[in-house]
Amino acid sequence: MNATRSRMWPLYAAGFTTAFGAHGIAANLGAGGPGLVRSVLYLGVLLALYDGAEVVLKPVFGTLADRVGARPVLLGGLVGFAAASAVFVAVRDPGWLWAARLGQGAAASAFSPAASALVARLNPRTSHGRAFGSYGFTKSIGYTAGPLLGGVLVWAGGLTLLFTVLMALAAAVAVWAAVAVPAVPPLPKARQTLLGLARRLTDGGFLRPVVALAAATAALSVGVGFLPRSGAADGLSPLATGAAVAVLALCSALTQPWAGRALDAGRLTTRTGLAVGLTVTAAGLTAAAVLPGVPGLLTAAVLTGAGTGVITPLGFAALAAATPAERIGQTMGAAELGRELGDAGGPLLVAGVAAATTLAWGYAALAVLVLLVPLGLAARRRPR
Repeated sequence: MNATRSRMWPLYAAGFTTAFGAHGIAANLGAGGPGLVRSVLYLGVLLALYDGAEVVLKPVFGTLADRVGARPVLLGGLVGFAAASAVFVAVRDPGWLWAARLGQGAAASAFSPAASALVARLNPRTSHGRAFGSYGFTKSIGYTAGPLLGGVLVWAGGLTLLFTVLMALAAAVAVWAAVAVPAVPPLPKARQTLLGLARRLTDGGFLRPVVALAAATAALSVGVGFLPRSGAADGLSPLATGAAVAVLALCSALTQPWAGRALDAGRLTTRTGLAVGLTVTAAGLTAAAVLPGVPGLLTAAVLTGAGTGVITPLGFAALAAATPAERIGQTMGAAELGRELGDAGGPLLVAGVAAATTLAWGYAALAVLVLLVPLGLAARRRPR
């Protein structure tokens, strides 16, 4: 057990690195200089580059991990992340931020699905819930700590210090992984046609958990992005609204290991857990729509965080259980693509509805959509 844990911690650290890198910089780009504040278009491009690279490249690197082994892709991605961060450290010019962010996003697209694949390969299926729960916990800590620690670093030394820390972090995790993570050779597999790939990616065993993960990510993204706006409209201070977002992230982080252990122990099934998680998440969004002030903000944060925390480890464990070991990288890359689409689609849906009506109706629209997911999942299970 100790040996297994020692080789898992670098993978958890890799998850923390991509989460901290994504949110730590995104939340503090506006403080990077007067030029960034004035150019809203350039700021928007910088925010989109990281996620855009992940949407395009995660399935590619996931498939590559199956062909050459997940460990080389993990190490190459971490080294690439350190190198991309070093670009900005070297030039110290906001005009080069686009190159650094694009490089970071491309590198994260490599080591993120590779780390997920290794979590699955290095643990027996009976421990996948606990393993993915711990992996999700460390990523959630990165998402939570990123804006705060990033803000402190930018305050102390500007974006250069933040990129320096990210460079050192990625390099340290790469060395740690090279020492502690064993080589996991690619498994032999039959040739896969495009038709076969399409059938596998539209099979219920893949589609159900991916749709649930996308819905959870959409709700989490909306909570982080729009709950502060709701709190401010109710007259709450930035400290109070920031605390609500921290509560949301903390609830998500703490729930994931519990849900994973419950799955492994047989106290929770994937079907029941996903349905409960989606229902609780929808209840959190409903609370944001109908409850005013601090009660609504905290209720929405706790329920949305807890619901998404149940969904995440169960969704990834279900994917690992339903996927042949020789295709695990491709599956994790495609699943991460689904999450990225949810990350972008949730805020777009809420913002679109809110623009035509109010923000409360935006929350309600997403709540209905999330609540329909378990009904759709159940319908797909019924025999024809």
